[in-house]
Amino acid sequence: MDTKKLVVGIDIGGTNTKFGMVDRIGNIYAEENISTPLYSDFEDYINALKNVIEKLEKDVEDAEIIGIGIGAPNGNHNTGEISFAANLPWQGTLPIVAKLQRFFPSICITLDNDANAAAIGEMIYGGAAKMRDFIFVTLGTGVGSGFVANGEMIYGHDGLAGELGHVIVEKNGRQCGCGRCGCLETYTSAPGIKRTISELLALSNEDSIFRHKSLDEFEAKDIATAAQNGDKIANDAFAITGETLGLALANAVTITVPEAIFLFGGLAKAGDLIFKPTIASFEKNVLKVWKNKIKILPSELQNKDVSILGSASLAWNSINRGLC
Repeated sequence: MDTKKLVVGIDIGGTNTKFGMVDRIGNIYAEENISTPLYSDFEDYINALKNVIEKLEKDVEDAEIIGIGIGAPNGNHNTGEISFAANLPWQGTLPIVAKLQRFFPSICITLDNDANAAAIGEMIYGGAAKMRDFIFVTLGTGVGSGFVANGEMIYGHDGLAGELGHVIVEKNGRQCGCGRCGCLETYTSAPGIKRTISELLALSNEDSIFRHKSLDEFEAKDIATAAQNGDKIANDAFAITGETLGLALANAVTITVPEAIFLFGGLAKAGDLIFKPTIASFEKNVLKVWKNKIKILPSELQNKDVSILGSASLAWNSINRGLC
């Protein structure tokens, strides 16, 4: 029987670390997960990663691991380090690739942040499979992004390029977790649209299902449900969110001129509620030379296990390009 050449995708989150054995076309052969905060010592965590990787290889008959891809908050592709990730239990700069490479010296190991991992996942397993220039945007708890130009992820000189969520869209606007004010993330993330709901309620006497709810009592998906049921405040919130996002995307394309922009995450699941105002704003604000030429599309990874596929795609991308 032929050996199955597989990679391990590892998604490191503040609550759980997920593992999956994945082939070139995105089939997942085995999965595991461990509690991230269970390991207060980083060396113990590295040993736990090693043990799970070895277990996965034994669990899949005739499997050979040829790569390991790691998606992590503040993961730096250039250095192989996780730097000052606020939601992880370890402080400072963590040389995770070097630590794992000691156990797997002949295996290709690569690291990136979760948004870049998802972007490469879209390029390998999703709608960008035949594209060389695209932007991938995640609309979740924050706004993440990955920029691909001429078939290559844009990393910048320090490995941290592509932070669309921290482009300022409103001077002296909303306070952002990064310490600045007016970042796109504060307007077009899930918490951002909730803040918009709160502001609209303060400026209007319009009846709304959210009129007597605190921000902690509803989620972004509840805003989508309310909008679909005709709640004017909810519909206005999506209109404002899409207008802001479309303007930011129109500015972004002047730099890389992508073939398409893919939207992923909780807000993207709202469908036309977010896509229609975003596209309208984009076409209104984009330079004339690019009007009606750049597609804004839902990610084809939306209903797949993007955490595992995105991380696995990092390894496959390096292998396919002969970097390992």
